[in-house]
Amino acid sequence: MADSNNTKNNQTRTVFFVSDRTGITAEALGNSLLTQFEGISFNKIHLSFIDTEKKAQDCVEQINTACTKDGSPPLIFSTQINKQFRNMMSKSNGVFFDFFETFISKMEKSLGSKSIHAAGMLHGLHNNKNYNSRINSVNFSLASDDGMSVKSFDRADIILIGVSRSGKTPTCLFMALQYGIKASNYPLIEQDLGTTKLPKILQPFKSKLFGLTISPTRLRKIRSERRSNTKYSSLQQCQSEVRRAEDIYHSNNIPFIDTTQISIEEITAKITNKFSLR
Repeated sequence: MADSNNTKNNQTRTVFFVSDRTGITAEALGNSLLTQFEGISFNKIHLSFIDTEKKAQDCVEQINTACTKDGSPPLIFSTQINKQFRNMMSKSNGVFFDFFETFISKMEKSLGSKSIHAAGMLHGLHNNKNYNSRINSVNFSLASDDGMSVKSFDRADIILIGVSRSGKTPTCLFMALQYGIKASNYPLIEQDLGTTKLPKILQPFKSKLFGLTISPTRLRKIRSERRSNTKYSSLQQCQSEVRRAEDIYHSNNIPFIDTTQISIEEITAKITNKFSLR
């Protein structure tokens, strides 16, 4: 394995995410670590379904080629289960971060039990109940997007409200796909914003409501990408809608969050913690 200490001043590094399945876990864990290092550009390469010796050999060749080209060892974030393939990659010219061995060995000792060493248990179809729950929740969120099916509100786990383009739909879909949460959303339109009262259709579901707000400047930019030079995307309109939406939240004690500078993952975490949905 190559030494990484002689490349501290390099500003670009190649990173491999390697897995015998989707690689989603390796990518999530690896990216979480990479965010802690500023001033370095990462050239990210995803190698999924490395489940044969030939694929593992090709993977090692790519790693070694990148090392030669860059003049510094690539970083390898791996959730590879097969021990033979893991050994092959650990002997490559990259810096190997073995998430599987790092955690599984310690867990086996702690639990006094051997792991089943099966690939794809988290993101595959092995857990049909969990998988079906997520897919059904995605379908639910799509069917009830932007208040299209208000009859579904009684079956919703959470109902997001906010002005147009404040982040309701992507957040709903993320919660559904990631956690199997049945999330609906309702857009606060001009008719709703003429008073601080909750729209009549939402009143029976007040305990399920969570509001999203956003800075008018950011909202203007998002809307302009869709419909530029219109009243809808004007700063004055955005300021008015955001202010009146927040008045509704305050007047009705609706919890809400500013989505301007936080990710969908962070929004979801705050919502699920507030409503104990995880």
